[in-house]
Amino acid sequence: MRLKFSQFLMLLLMIGGLMLGGCSTEKVASNTSPASTAASKATETSSKSNAEATISESSSESIPGMKDLPRLEGKATVVITVKGAPITIEVDGVNAPITAGNFVDLVQKGVYDGLVFHRVVRDPQPFVVQGGDPQSKDPKVPANSLGTGGYIDPKIGTERRIPLEIKPEGAEEPVYSQTIAKKPVLTHKQGAVAMARSQIPDSASSQFYFALADLGFLDGSYAVFGYVTDGFDVVNKIDQGDRIDSVKITKGAENLKSTK
Repeated sequence: MRLKFSQFLMLLLMIGGLMLGGCSTEKVASNTSPASTAASKATETSSKSNAEATISESSSESIPGMKDLPRLEGKATVVITVKGAPITIEVDGVNAPITAGNFVDLVQKGVYDGLVFHRVVRDPQPFVVQGGDPQSKDPKVPANSLGTGGYIDPKIGTERRIPLEIKPEGAEEPVYSQTIAKKPVLTHKQGAVAMARSQIPDSASSQFYFALADLGFLDGSYAVFGYVTDGFDVVNKIDQGDRIDSVKITKGAENLKSTK
């Protein structure tokens, strides 16, 4: 069934909002409109058509700084508590080692404790619950500034960024720094947990989102790194402005390989 124009426009706005909500020290938000978001999506779609031909090149770990990033070699269980209720996540370092390693490392550092879910989209249809901007720990930071920050790594004095990491079905290793056309191993089914980013593929830092529904149109463009295994009802009750009480690793912490 073809989408009506109004539905298509709404879809673009939702995707654009997700991209604006990503880590954007380049101030993407101030320069992006629905039209430019559509153009960006078209560019990503074009790059997807060439993805299979370049998988062997982009799956190497020759990306600058890759070796210095935390890596999760296996799986881990993380529990996010919101308003006293737990959300259990299985974090998948088998299929997304860098993305999962970054998340678990930030959990271990206590980065997410006290942060706000600054973006919740349920209308006109369930979309995402997004948080993870370190700026939101300070209640004095204006709400309209949230969604632009990332984790400042004290080791380098700047924002830690990770490459876009997506593993296609049937591949031995993930593809890095580009969107893909093939179906990924980790899809945006309801309960997926993925990294928000700006229009630049390698711009994810600390912001993440929960998929409130099956969002297959995001597959291959954003990095899923785990799934809610218990407490999705809690996710469904999160309101914009709610704070994370705490985030704890309850299993698999030994699988985190850090460079600290």
